[in-house]
Parts: sequence; C-alpha cells; structure tokens
Amino acid sequence: MRVSFLALLLTFSSIAVSFAQNNAVEDKAAYQKVITERADKIVANLGVKDAGKAEKVRNVIRDQYSNLNDIYSARDAKVAAIKDQQKDNKVERDSALGKQARITDAELAKLHKKYISKLSAQLTTEQVEGVKNGMTYNVMPNTYKAYQEEILTLTEDQKKQIFTWLHEARERAMDAESSDKKHAWFGKYKGRINNYLSAAGYDLKKEGVEWEKRRKAKAAEAN
Repeated sequence: MRVSFLALLLTFSSIAVSFAQNNAVEDKAAYQKVITERADKIVANLGVKDAGKAEKVRNVIRDQYSNLNDIYSARDAKVAAIKDQQKDNKVERDSALGKQARITDAELAKLHKKYISKLSAQLTTEQVEGVKNGMTYNVMPNTYKAYQEEILTLTEDQKKQIFTWLHEARERAMDAESSDKKHAWFGKYKGRINNYLSAAGYDLKKEGVEWEKRRKAKAAEAN
C-alpha cells in the first residue's frame, strides 16, 4: 500500500506539534514545581504556625513568581518583534523599545503593589519583611550589617540613608527577572552608597582593610 508524500508530511507535522505541546506542558509543570519549592522555603522561615495560612502565603508568593515570569515573557516577545520590524530604523527601534520598557515598568509596579497588599492581609509587617528578604537572598540585611561593621563611625543619619537606599534596592530587586538582575540592583545602589560615603570623607579602601584586620583577629580569638 503506497502512502503519499503529503500524507507522510502531515503525519510528521502532527507528531511535531504534539511533541512541542507536550514539551511545553512538561516545562510549565517543571517551572511550577521550582517556584512552589522556592516559595515553600521562604514561608518556612516566617514562623507561620497555621498550616492553612502558610499554604495561602506560599501560593501568593508562588503566583507572584509566575506573574513576574508572564510579564517578562510577554516583554521579550514584544522586544523581539520590535527589533525585527525596526531593524533598519534605529531611531524608531530605540523609541519603541523605550516605550515598551516604560510599559513593563508600569506593569511591574502595579503587580508589586497588589502583591504586597496580598501578603499584608496574611502576615505581620515583620513577616512581610521576611518574604522580601527571602526573595532577594537576604542581601539587604546582610549588606546593611556589613556597612556598620566595616565603618564603625557611621552617624545615625548616614545609617538611615544607607538603609533607605538598600530598602529601595530590595523593592526593585524583588521584581527582577533573574538572580543576576536582582544582585545588579543592589550593586547599583551600593555604588550610590559608596559615592555618598566617599563624599562624606570616608576612605573606603582603608576602612575595608581595617575591617578585614578586625575579622581576622576575631577569628583567631575564636580558635
């Protein structure tokens, strides 16, 4: 029995589409598993005693990761289309990309506000702080502590300014699309803080050397 080339082509095409769809489903399931586990780890450190509430909070955090991913996936598709459509017109391309960036920022800001509202409905202020730090690898509290340990003569106003900038960095990092992008936000604000401290007369290189000496001395005492 002879099978036409067209029939074979249609069969192979059908198999390819089915394979792609199955892969998409598997990828989505794998991603959901990853972000659910990530959310579980954050909730585990909050001290939520009620199992039902813990699950609700876990789902809020998980859904935030998913919603952020949706925003960035849509942005990437639009950016790719803009670059393709305007590849011969740099002015129009850059203008369109700038507009898309502003749209994405607005979407992220709206989502961020809703997210904090949902968390606040279930958690205390301290626990919400725990979620924020959990989503950003505890960079804010660790960095704030490090600045105070490195520079022992910081004034209260200087400590307040450092805290304010690190807090702002964390709010932005929470919505970032990857670990690298999260750390990049802190890097940007740490640069601002370092410039601020240098302008105030601190020799950061010298402060760092002295801090390292204190840490080594403390480690030696412990041994």
